[in-house]
Amino acid sequence: MKKSRIDATRRHVLAATGLAMIWPGLARATAVARTVADDDGERERLALWYTQPAAQWVEALPLGNGRLGAMVFGRPAQERLQLNEDTLYAGGPYDFSNPGARDALPRVRALIDAGRYAEARDLVSDAMIAKPATQMPYGAAGDLLVDVLGLSGAARYRRALDLDTAIASTSFTSGRTRHLRESFASLPDQVVVLHLRATGPDRLDIDVGYRHPQYKVRYGNTRSSKDGDPVLQTGVAWDFREPLRIEDVPDSLSVAADGPRALLVQGRNADNAGVQGALRYAVRVLALGDGKVTVEGGRLRVRGAREITLLVGAATSYVRHGDITGDPVRIVRGHTDAAARKPYAALRADHVKAHREPFRRLSLRIGKDAGALQPMQPTDARIRAAAQALDPSLAALYLQYGRYLLLSSSRPGSQPANLQGIWNEGTNPPWGGKYTININTEMNYWPAEAANLPECTEPLLRMVEELAVSGAVVARQGWGARGWVAHHNTDLWRAAFPIDGPNWGMWPCGGAWLCQTLWHHYEYDPDPAYLRRIYPLLKGASLFFVDTLVEDKDGRGLVTSPSISPENEHHPGVAVCAGPAMDRQIVRDLFAWTIAAHAQLHDPDAAFAQTLKDMRTHLAPDRIGAQGQLQEWLEDWDAQAPEQHHRHVSHLYAVYPSEQINVRDTPELVAAAKKVLDNRGDMSTGWATAWRLALWARMGDGERAHGILRGLLGPVRTYPNMFDAHPPFQIDGNFGGAAGILEMLVQSWGGEIRILPALPTAWPEGSLHGVRARGGLVLDLDWAGGRMRRLSIQGKPGQRVRLHVDGRAVALELDARGRAEMRAN
Repeated sequence: MKKSRIDATRRHVLAATGLAMIWPGLARATAVARTVADDDGERERLALWYTQPAAQWVEALPLGNGRLGAMVFGRPAQERLQLNEDTLYAGGPYDFSNPGARDALPRVRALIDAGRYAEARDLVSDAMIAKPATQMPYGAAGDLLVDVLGLSGAARYRRALDLDTAIASTSFTSGRTRHLRESFASLPDQVVVLHLRATGPDRLDIDVGYRHPQYKVRYGNTRSSKDGDPVLQTGVAWDFREPLRIEDVPDSLSVAADGPRALLVQGRNADNAGVQGALRYAVRVLALGDGKVTVEGGRLRVRGAREITLLVGAATSYVRHGDITGDPVRIVRGHTDAAARKPYAALRADHVKAHREPFRRLSLRIGKDAGALQPMQPTDARIRAAAQALDPSLAALYLQYGRYLLLSSSRPGSQPANLQGIWNEGTNPPWGGKYTININTEMNYWPAEAANLPECTEPLLRMVEELAVSGAVVARQGWGARGWVAHHNTDLWRAAFPIDGPNWGMWPCGGAWLCQTLWHHYEYDPDPAYLRRIYPLLKGASLFFVDTLVEDKDGRGLVTSPSISPENEHHPGVAVCAGPAMDRQIVRDLFAWTIAAHAQLHDPDAAFAQTLKDMRTHLAPDRIGAQGQLQEWLEDWDAQAPEQHHRHVSHLYAVYPSEQINVRDTPELVAAAKKVLDNRGDMSTGWATAWRLALWARMGDGERAHGILRGLLGPVRTYPNMFDAHPPFQIDGNFGGAAGILEMLVQSWGGEIRILPALPTAWPEGSLHGVRARGGLVLDLDWAGGRMRRLSIQGKPGQRVRLHVDGRAVALELDARGRAEMRAN
């Protein structure tokens, strides 16, 4: 994939010739150059910071390099690093197909056509859902517990996560000695690094032990809240020493010395649903420093040090979804030994450089000056106050945190960001921590293109390529169709059969929706080589629907059958139906993308393209119901659906992330979509609240979007470490919220770019630099008084750009260097 790279410090802009004549409200254009000093002076320093250690997992600070993840608790007497490796799922390659699916298909369709939905549901449950109806969960790689001996309290405490360096730090004073810890997950060196330094009369004595994730954590100085989460007891010292209890782990685990300075952990992944764990995994901890290092009794001991660097490697035997022949011990030894040849300063510098290159492509300031972005309150206090007090810079922090999380959990070569990104502390997280592809996985990648992190989509592309292989088997065996299909969930092993049950799993559009992320990447960076790579995926997904779409029994057009409108029942206990609105919308888009790719690549199969064109025109159109709402189903069932405030707003896919329904071309359908949102309410689960934010922003209502955003940023939907609270934690709300914030400021759809389309009155001034738009464009935007003041655009020489600014249409052409600037009077 072609890597998009924007160096903001070298960006220079020139005027667009004749722009003032196009729009009289523009000042005469002049050349402007932004210097390195100016850029550094304007760059905000973004950090999450706290005045106490983490008492629970959703207070710890996340680190990640795409493949390795860690949660840092910042506890003085016993630091806890909770580890993750992105391929450590349960089980191994498996087949949970249902051999009766293909034969049952015509009978299910007949029952749906007859209105016998409960019988159709029961037949789907018996014959078309995987046996067993589950997939493999994502597991943790255990904990490192670092006991610091001899501390006499912890004063002047502070812990922080600097988003600009991707370094978590903890500092405190014990007696007359100042302690500083830094930790990061290095992309270039493929290790998690924990550096401890003591300045003063005391030296560092530490013991490092490994705890298997199967051991249930019991907090020593905590009590349980009403929902079972541990919370700090008032007035108790910050001593969270947790026992290792190595005897409680599986027999397959080995913890032993690996040379004079290293501890090597070897184990196997978990069994699940009758599938034996087939992966081997390894964790290696290597200690460097000026003290004495020994390994005794399954623990790494360092005595009398001023500085200690712990290098942590983790790996499994997973190579790809059909290959588990890797050597995790060789991998972790290689990574930690190579990293040990570098001094700490070099490890740190190389990590920061690799992180800053993508992270610094985009900056957002909301407010008068950069100083406003560093308020005196710690992050958890700002979150508690977010719903009541205006804090515009918290939105900027949330956007950049979303970008940080995406960089940390999805890098070229890693697995895609899953339901929790890369972070999970147990062996069976909520919903298995898998890939829920009826919204959640797609939402993870909503901000990638506009937020100038396009390379983060590479893992998703590889997952779709692998799903197309397993999904072709499911299409043939389950549907008697060509092409490939994936339903509402998948996992590391690329399972594609319907799971969970008919009200969740009987949805054939998961793979088709994933294709939107691939197509959007092409729209933002029109690379012919990349288009050639994704075209077989688009064509295969389209072929499945060519073979499986059926004519609606009442002649209303082509529809999917059986299907559901994701997770929503149209009658009590029943979701199975034919032709829900979301399916028709996704297939309409999929056919359009495939037709466009067919034409651009000059595919000689003209009959295939014509088939798609004909079928696309015969898809059942969107419908407006008796309440004036956009119908979720072909029938006007919305008013009688059991959950009137359902979290999913699946039928609004056409508004966002699609553009089929929009304020410019389909105002009546936009009004019907607003009616749906009014009925559903502004607050829902974390990710569903983020979707509502993006929808109102796309429809140009900045005040409504801002109100929803404040709710999303508050303590009901955001944990103290800024993780999204579904609840429990799901990372899609972070990514959806980040996308929604950008959507309020810049939109690109329908062949034009909209500037400040949903700017709320609470954000009268600010700047957004480095945001991307379709067509390979990068924009710098400054606004004041609620209006655009300056806009610079970078793209290809001679490229024509259509803008929508302050309610006016503007057309311009980029100069010979591919740049243009416009200013308002």
